[in-house]
Amino acid sequence: MREKISIIGAGNVGATTAQLCSTFGFGDVVLIDIAEGIAQGKALDIQQSLAILQKDCRIKGSADYADIKNSCIVVITAGFARKPGMTREDLIKANGEIIYDIAKKIPQYCPEAIVITVTNPMDVMTYLVQKVSQIPPTRVLGMGGILDSGRFKSFISNYLKISPDQIYALVIGMHGQTMVPLPRHSTVYGQPLPKIIPEEKIIDLTKRTVAGGAEIVGLLQTGSAYFAPAAAIVEMIQCILHEENKILPCSVYLQGEYNQKDIYLGAPVKLHSKGLEKIIELELTPQEIDAFRQSGDSVRSMISILQQSFFKSTENL
Repeated sequence: MREKISIIGAGNVGATTAQLCSTFGFGDVVLIDIAEGIAQGKALDIQQSLAILQKDCRIKGSADYADIKNSCIVVITAGFARKPGMTREDLIKANGEIIYDIAKKIPQYCPEAIVITVTNPMDVMTYLVQKVSQIPPTRVLGMGGILDSGRFKSFISNYLKISPDQIYALVIGMHGQTMVPLPRHSTVYGQPLPKIIPEEKIIDLTKRTVAGGAEIVGLLQTGSAYFAPAAAIVEMIQCILHEENKILPCSVYLQGEYNQKDIYLGAPVKLHSKGLEKIIELELTPQEIDAFRQSGDSVRSMISILQQSFFKSTENL
């Protein structure tokens, strides 16, 4: 039997992820959306594109969560995208109820699945998925660090005018304004970034990385990024399915690592077929440690908002 990957949310991120997974032949794909016809129409379009590309993969669109049954990976992209001037924090009330409902359904149909949360604010929604679904934290992951690191890599590549495959860029912490780019742990052909690029330019590149999502939102006006987020999701899925033994920055449940506990934050991790295998603890400077702590504080403040808004009497979050 081929692997089955389910994607909940047939918006731009979800549909693009479904298209990439199908084209790369990761397995059969189910695209779910509660708006009747949206997932079905996009799935039909993707299926026809696969015929043109001569790819043997089946994709199904549905509004019925029962169709995710026996999925090995479930990706959650459902929810509202940011609008201009809107922060990830603003999305808590808008997306909390949606994710809560989805997290209740997943264990009913595929309790052994690895869940990848994409919906913003991502670290908070990943925490919510785990607490509500009660799926072990090693199988509930958040996408964010790969996207932020990819943006950092892209800006470095454009500045130096060299191929991205010569660059390793790393961003950890919250997927948001308090993310922590790590120039010291980023390299160009094996050389630490500070040896290649002047400090003032590194500051410019890291600032643009932190504002990377907002920059796209501002340009689009009516939406947010989806090509790069979908690519980041696919990188995680490929690493899990093919056991590539890569170290990738993902949002994971920290239980003392980096002096953070009972919280989801981005960190370098090793993934395998069962989800999280190992969290890599990097040696950080006092300034980087403080930045990571601030990142954790931001996520905790949003978790507090989540608890006060929806779950004071329903769940112990």
